[in-house]
Amino acid sequence: MTICALATTPGGALGIIRISGPQSLEILSRIFTKDLTQAQPNTVHYGHIVESVEISSPQVIDEVLVSVFRAPHSYTGEDSAEISCHGSRYILNKVLELLIQNGCRMANPGEFTQRAYLNGKMDLTQAEAVADLIASTNKATHQMALSQLRGHFSSKLAQLREQLLKLTSLLELELDFSDHEDLEFADRSELMNLAKEIDNRVTHLAKSFEAGQALKQGIPVAIVGKTNVGKSTLLNALLKDDRAIVSDIHGTTRDTIEDTIDIQGVTFRFIDTAGIRQTQDTVEQIGIERTFAAIDKAKIVLWIIDEEPSNEEINNISQRTENKKLIIVKNKSDKADNNSYNLLNHPFVAISAKFGTGIDDLERAIYEAADIPALSDNDIIVTNARHYDALTRSHDCIQRVIDGLQIQLSGDLLSEDLRQALDTLSEITGGQITPHEVLGNIFKNFCVGK
Repeated sequence: MTICALATTPGGALGIIRISGPQSLEILSRIFTKDLTQAQPNTVHYGHIVESVEISSPQVIDEVLVSVFRAPHSYTGEDSAEISCHGSRYILNKVLELLIQNGCRMANPGEFTQRAYLNGKMDLTQAEAVADLIASTNKATHQMALSQLRGHFSSKLAQLREQLLKLTSLLELELDFSDHEDLEFADRSELMNLAKEIDNRVTHLAKSFEAGQALKQGIPVAIVGKTNVGKSTLLNALLKDDRAIVSDIHGTTRDTIEDTIDIQGVTFRFIDTAGIRQTQDTVEQIGIERTFAAIDKAKIVLWIIDEEPSNEEINNISQRTENKKLIIVKNKSDKADNNSYNLLNHPFVAISAKFGTGIDDLERAIYEAADIPALSDNDIIVTNARHYDALTRSHDCIQRVIDGLQIQLSGDLLSEDLRQALDTLSEITGGQITPHEVLGNIFKNFCVGK
């Protein structure tokens, strides 16, 4: 079936309508003033969209450019075309209406990319990267999606898969000669080393998921401290906007306020919290409880002070941020000294949130505390929960192989765990390991007839 869909937001200067399927060029030729059925691939054609070329004086809908792509060298792997026309809602809807009248149907969400996957133009990780690339909001998420779309993650998985396949082939070859009890094609110490190497790589990929999720969703940063130390003023200074209410009245902020900014291409999600103090106000107490909840969820905590804190406050913050990256921010530096007080041996930054001094230094400290991995086009960071789940299950299978080798488990049981590891890794890309593939690998690497 041939499908069509709008590929751009209506209402702009230009709009693009995509068509894909076996009858793409035939259907388009019924409403385009040139016959495209014999058009060469990767060519652009100027003409008009009309109600029907079979009418002697058809109504012209728009002046357009049509890009023609031939299977298999297209995004979907099918014959396809893109109509570039004006972005008027009326024009776009009219063109879609004419395409449907002549045999197209509206595409389902993601169907173009789904067809690309089904036609072997990309694997599942690359298909998912298309959505991530569209949704990318900063340099880091753009680089991660682009790396995955280019197949770097798939390539790494293919290497792991090849190594696992080698292990499986060695063990299954032994099973084919099970009548020779003393015959071992697979050296157990070599298998152990290879299994551990594979497990280390799988574990490394799985561990990158936490960083990937943080980069994708925004690294949470909690702004905490006593009332009236300038937490809301700092949030406004970071955002360069009056997002939070600022007042000299204690307890003004009674709930968490969230917003995001980009620092060096990475999104940070700042959470302004209620001031921590003893209070009888029920609503303010709820706000303080939410402050503690925000600390628990944050990766980085900015502890705002404007004077030397009490031992009680130091102990309280120390306990609450035991496993967090803590940055001590001395606010109101325009009014007081900049003594660091030697608090907890954490990074210390002096600022004036009111006048914006020291904000650049604070942003640098926040970025350093985030411990962002250096990203390049070839870096692989797992951002998809489905991929993480498959990697952890694969790790469990390989760990059973390692344990089995240590207790000299039989080859058939080891082989079963290896096959499960192969299957879980294959889930990520959408591939499947077949008995024929294992058999082919055996004959490729061994001369059984000798």
